[in-house]
Order: sequence, then structure tokens, then C-alpha cells
Amino acid sequence: MTDQAVDTSGPAEAAGTEEPSGTTPPQFFGRARELKALRTDIERAGLDTLAGRKAARARVLLIAGRPGSGRTALAEELTRGLLAEGDHPDGLLRVRLTEPGGAPVPTERTARELLDRMGVTGPPGADGDELSGMVREELAGRRALLLLDDAADAEQVDPLLPDNPDCLVVATSEGPLTGIPGVRPCTIGGLDAGSAVRLLARTIGEVRITVDPRTAETLTEECGGLPAALVMVAGWLAARPMASIADVTKQLRELPDDTEQSTGSRPLARAFRLVHDSLPPTAARILRLLALAPAGLADAHTASALAGCSVSAAQTTLDDFVALGLLHTNGADQPQYEVPGCLAPLLRALLEARDRPAELQLARARMLERTVRLLQSCRAVTEPEGSPARRKLAGLPRSLRFPGPEAAAEWLRIRRPALLASARIAVEDGELDTLARRLVAALVRALAVHQGTEAAAPELYGLHGLVLAVAERRELPRERAAALLNLADLDARTGRTREALARYRAALDAGRAAKDLYATGRAMESVGGAYAELGDFQRASDWYGRALAQRLTQGERADEARLYGRLGAVHTYAGRYGEALRNWRAAAAGYRRLGDVPAQARALSEAARVQEYAGRPHESLHTCQEAVEWARRAGDVRLQAALELRLADTLDRLGDPAAAKLHRGLADRLLGQEGVTCEIRSTATEK
Repeated sequence: MTDQAVDTSGPAEAAGTEEPSGTTPPQFFGRARELKALRTDIERAGLDTLAGRKAARARVLLIAGRPGSGRTALAEELTRGLLAEGDHPDGLLRVRLTEPGGAPVPTERTARELLDRMGVTGPPGADGDELSGMVREELAGRRALLLLDDAADAEQVDPLLPDNPDCLVVATSEGPLTGIPGVRPCTIGGLDAGSAVRLLARTIGEVRITVDPRTAETLTEECGGLPAALVMVAGWLAARPMASIADVTKQLRELPDDTEQSTGSRPLARAFRLVHDSLPPTAARILRLLALAPAGLADAHTASALAGCSVSAAQTTLDDFVALGLLHTNGADQPQYEVPGCLAPLLRALLEARDRPAELQLARARMLERTVRLLQSCRAVTEPEGSPARRKLAGLPRSLRFPGPEAAAEWLRIRRPALLASARIAVEDGELDTLARRLVAALVRALAVHQGTEAAAPELYGLHGLVLAVAERRELPRERAAALLNLADLDARTGRTREALARYRAALDAGRAAKDLYATGRAMESVGGAYAELGDFQRASDWYGRALAQRLTQGERADEARLYGRLGAVHTYAGRYGEALRNWRAAAAGYRRLGDVPAQARALSEAARVQEYAGRPHESLHTCQEAVEWARRAGDVRLQAALELRLADTLDRLGDPAAAKLHRGLADRLLGQEGVTCEIRSTATEK
């Protein structure tokens, strides 16, 4: 999405997304000289080529210009032409490197967005170095274009540069990116007079230009030739058919300069003030409040909640803003609106000057509350008809209900960047922690339902980190323990076992502080699992034993049986076969009391394995036969077949090949597929 408007009909998209296929390219005016220079720069020989070496990295083209100059629009026009020529068949990847508030986007987030565009899921919890390395690895075999928009400095751009000369990077920035070798910035200012007048004519028509062509040129000079200023002034004129170009030129001249703005940015600020001050008070307030929209992205619900008006009124007002060049929209069935990056700081400054802090906090609270209710509705629509969640959903206003799970999933997909930004902002704010916690909880549930916990793991990791931040700030040990356990589970799943271990132990301390028996038991068991993964079976058995002792005092039979099994496994790995056998027998007995026949069969199977390792083949044979019977009762054909193969191996060792052959034949008949049987036979033999 451009941060400087050249054409308000262009698609508005979340940072990091590609331009959707099938959209009509915006009409582009001027910049022929700059486009020619950029294309020439692509072919320019670099230092490596002059030295007879192949370039080690992708070429970087830099377009530098002040906000509102159309630097992003120029980058889009360049990449559109390059894609049409077919030299980059792997398409365009784009990401915004600066937040609407001006803060640089962390490398971790920009790299993850690029990976998403390439269909690659970065590991949850991975840092910026690991993820940027994955980006470079993915791009090593591609011929792609990268558009890195609104870079603050070279440190943001350098980690994302592909080590592949077949890729091309187009970056936009306000100034030079010193630190990246071989980059010659294409610096742009305002449009030439002819192009600027044509840009005006596109919106207000040729007739009004023809009536007073000299004044039209004067107007473009008052706007500094900045496309964003011209678009807003044209929108103002289009909304006032009786006004002349001389009228708006005179009004612009009479507006005082904002001395806090640089000289080159003052025309944009004056044009914005002209349009803002001409709005009705209610609409002007809605516009200012959009500075609070997370990630600069809003929809009708966001505007409605911020302003305290109806959704339909908010929708109409947002569409009016698009016509005035104040917003961009994607024009979809569920339209999303974006504040242009060049206007975001102007909006925020005006908001702080004209609106009271208490009113802003109330607007934030309304927005968060509305978002929570929409997320709850998004999740509830997936529940069965007649369920408590669906009955509660039926009581919500129609505007907060989704027609079905598909519409809810699509809304979540479109709004995901804004929702994640909303959660981050709410937690960073620190004054609405109760709402922030509810928002994060609702977002976690909605993502898990619509995407699945595996697919949503990277987002869930970040959200659990936000919960942890609030819990530590508010000194909430129970919530802190839960967040640490969730983060540690994701660390363990991605192979960061030592990091997971540290978090499990911290969760244990928090659980003890909260006197939360579930959290402490779960933490002790997880600490044991981490030590087992690290190969420290002595510590693993110690922690499993502590967790088991707590479960025994509480009478939690299912947990007891599971922990007996975990103890049996670590004792087996440590070669303590006597202890292992006792624990597996205890696990089998526990599952028998619970009536869990499949689990009982598996526990007996492991007990037979331990007896075999201990050199007691006759006992192993008897236990394995018992396990086969329970597996048959459970209907677990695969386990039954694996046990039959183990029986055959044991009988071979005992010198009874005929009986062994019978059991192997039975295993083959149970499965009925030779490929699967061979796989199980191989696994059973290895174990």
C-alpha cells in the first residue's frame, strides 16, 4: 500500500501484503525522467562486475523523497513495469518498514511477513536474525522483486537483502541509506507543472482547468507539486462544484504555515488543514480519531467505535474521506481503509491538539470493547447450533454477527494485521490492561479456531508474550504462570529446549506464588520432559516423581497413569529396567482402573519391551501376549500387529521359528497392506 497517494482508486492493503491480482493499476502521472534513470541504474555495472566477479547480492534501487512526494507510487509503477516484462517470474514481495506513528518495524516482523508471502511459516519465537536468514535462504533460488517501503535506515534494509543477483530490491526512504554499498538514490521532489495539472484534471475535470489554466498552475505550485496535497485539494474541489480553482488557491495561501514542519512538507500540511477544517465537526472528529486506528487500518466498526456513532454512518463518512484523498480503500466486500503514511503524523498532531486525553482514552476503550465482541462473535459462529455460544451470539446486534464461519474467517484474515497491532498497542498503553487481556484472549481463541493452533503458532507466541507483559506489570502470578507455560510449550516444540526449561521453571515459581496446583503440577511435569529431551534422565525422573507425588495427593488418576508412563520411559532410557518395569506396570494398572483399554495395551507393550531389554525373554513373551489381547479388545489393529511382530522376534530368539512365522503371518493379515506391515516390522525390529 502506498504511503503517499497518487490515485485514491488504488487498492489499500495491510503492510507486508502483495498487490492483489486482477486489480486495475492506478493512473500514473509524470516521473518519466526518474523512471528512465531507475531502469538505467538496473543495468549499471557494479563494483563486482567491473572487477570481473559475479555480484554477490541483489541490486538495490533507492527512491528518496519527502512524505507526500509519491515515492511509493513511483516504486509501484517501476515494479509494475518490471513484472510485466517477465524478468522476475516469482513476483513482487512488499513490506512496510515504518509504523504509522513513525517507529521502525522490527526486523522479526518484517521478515515474518515476507516469509508469509512466500508461503513459509517462520518458527514461533524466532528472532530477527533467524527469520531474516530464512528470507535470504528462500530468495536464493528465486527471481523476485522486493519492495521495501518507507525504510528508516540501512539497518532495516540490509538483513532482508537477498544473496542472489537475480532478485531486485526497490526501497523507498526519506533520505539516503548510508551503509549499503552501491546504492545511488533517485531523489524526487514535486511533480512537474504539466503532470500536476493533469493529476488535478483527472478528479475535477478538464473544463475547470481550461477556464483558468494559469491559476491551475499556481495551485500546483502552492501544493509544492506534492501528489498527496494535489489529490486532497482536487477532492475538496470535486466536492464543491461551484468553487473555482482561484478560490482554493486563495484559501491555501491564507493558511498559516506550520513552523514545526520542514519547508518542503508545509504545502502538504496546509492542504490537509484546508480539507480537515472544511469538514463538518462530526466528520472532522472521526478523521482525527482514525489516528488511533491500529496499524493505520480501519473499517466501519473501528470508526463507529472510536466516534461512538452507528456503523452505517461511519461507513458513509469513510467513503467520503476516500473521495477527498484522506484515506485509501481496498474496495472489497468487507472494505478496509488505510490512513496514508504521510498524513498519519499530521492527524496525530491535530488529535493531540484538539481532543482531550480523557476523550481519547474513552475512544480507545470503545474500540477495544468492539473488537473483543467481534472476535467473540467470530469464534462463536463456528460452534454448533443450539450451543451456549450460539445462543449468546443470537443476542448480539446484527452488525456484530457474521452470516457464517466462512465470512468470519475472511474477516479475521483481512483484519489480522490490525488485530495483532491492536493487541500490541493495548498492552503497550498500560492503562487499559483489563480490556487488553480480554482482547488477547479473544484473539487467541479466534485464531486457534479458524487457523488451527499449529498454523497460528507464530501469532500465538507473540500474543502469549503480551499476556506475560501484562501479568508481570500487574503482578498476576496465575496469569504469569499460564503465559510462561504456553510460551515454553512453543519453545519446546521448535527445539529451543533450554529456553523452554528456563520458562517452565519460572512458571513453577509463579504457580507456587499463586497457589495454583494445576500450574505447578503441569510445570513440574514439563520440567521433567525438558530434562528428558536434553538427555538428563536422572533429573527428568526426579521432576516426574515430584509431579506424580502431587497428583497422588489430589487423586487425579489419569495424570497419575500418564506420569507413571513417563517415569517408565526415562528409567528405560537410563537403563534402570527394574524401576522402568514397576512404573510401566503401575501405568497399566492405572489405565485399567480408568477403563482406558488402548492406553493399557500400550503400557503393557512398553513393559514387555523393558523385560526384553533386561534379558528376560520368557517374561517379555508373556507380557506381550497380554498386551496383544488388550490391543485386540481396544480395536487397535496397528498396535496389535506391531506386538505380533515383537512376539515373532522374541520367539526367534527363544529358538521357535515356526511359531514366529505364524505371528508374522498374523501381523500381515491384520494390516492387509504389505507396505505398512514392512514399516511396522522395521520399527519393531529397531526398537
